[in-house]
Amino acid sequence: MTSLRSSLVVLGLGAALALGGVARVEAQRAAAGPPDWPCVQRLIPELAWGTIWTGPSLDELERDWWEDEEVGRVARFATDRSTPGDEALERVRDFVASVDDGEAEERLTLLFAGLFELTDRERRRAIDGIRRASRAQMARLDDISAMVDELEERRADEQADEAEIEGLSETLFWEERTFERRQQALPAMCEQPALLEEKLGQMVRVIMERMP
Repeated sequence: MTSLRSSLVVLGLGAALALGGVARVEAQRAAAGPPDWPCVQRLIPELAWGTIWTGPSLDELERDWWEDEEVGRVARFATDRSTPGDEALERVRDFVASVDDGEAEERLTLLFAGLFELTDRERRRAIDGIRRASRAQMARLDDISAMVDELEERRADEQADEAEIEGLSETLFWEERTFERRQQALPAMCEQPALLEEKLGQMVRVIMERMP
């Protein structure tokens, strides 16, 4: 039992130092963003449609995109999280090919408006999720640091209860494992906004090929 306790203490202290290093690296990578932004990608909270659309201004549309029922169905299907990218692109391509020439400019602009609004909304959700996860990680790291300090103090106390030290060591070990696991998940989360932008860009290119 003593051997197990010693191993956990060593793992706890070593991992805490290593995780502190991870946190410093992440802070350096995200130096250009807010403290709760852990990604190497620059934080852009919202998209601007003018940077990806060269068609008619969305400000001049005479109706909302969802008022065209078919446009609404296509936009919602294509931007749904459960829709694979190739199926989304195919649905957009089919719609683009089906539009009459006389309605093409208006309806394709409406389609872009729907795709853009829904993608930007989903992208904001992804960004909010990343920042919540980052804040939770920072709080967990603070807890781990406090636990390491407490463990060192108890180990230095000759009157300390051995069972309590062992229990604290085990708790610390599993807290660090949780931190590591969630830290490893952050890069994939950080990719989500860019993947959504890429998917939108592919659909926009299909639309622009048909625009007058």
